[in-house]
Amino acid sequence: MSKIEFFFDCSSPWTYLAFHGFQEIIKNNKIQVEWKPILVGGVFNSVNQDIYETRKNPNPLKFKYSRKDLKDWSALYNITINWPDLFPLNAVNVMRGVIVADKYNKLVPFSYSCFELYWSKGKDISDLDILSEIAVANGIEKDIFINEIKTQAIKDQLRKNTDNLMERGGFGSPTIFINENDMYFGNDRLQLVKEKILGNF
Repeated sequence: MSKIEFFFDCSSPWTYLAFHGFQEIIKNNKIQVEWKPILVGGVFNSVNQDIYETRKNPNPLKFKYSRKDLKDWSALYNITINWPDLFPLNAVNVMRGVIVADKYNKLVPFSYSCFELYWSKGKDISDLDILSEIAVANGIEKDIFINEIKTQAIKDQLRKNTDNLMERGGFGSPTIFINENDMYFGNDRLQLVKEKILGNF
């Protein structure tokens, strides 16, 4: 069986789409995935600073198409995406929270909740009170969640995942690796990932 790693940050709408779309691939092909929460802002700061200039001075034609593309993909997946007033999001607490959730086997539902509250409902999920509510709704005790999200071990794991992505040539979210070094970036690469996992090329 192929080793599959999915590096992701909940602050990206394209990652929301990929995270959702990948669940069907996992379910239908019975594959195991190593979920790797990262801080994509740290990636941008280190290896992809061009994105900040693009955000400040977007090409109007590409920007218009990008929003249409996002709308089309969200319709395909039956996901509601409403661009939040708060963007970009400081996702440090969010992604630390995802790592905590993973300790309790709640990473997927917790991440789904974060994606939905931010991208569908515009909630500031960086707020620790809101994040704690998400944890409780997914079966994690509030005090335990708040204490663990602040521990050095959780902080170190997020940094380790982020550094590991960059060391292996990654530059954004979502990034998927098959068998260590076969890298795929972006929601629109899921078909390639699926076919490679199935051994079709």
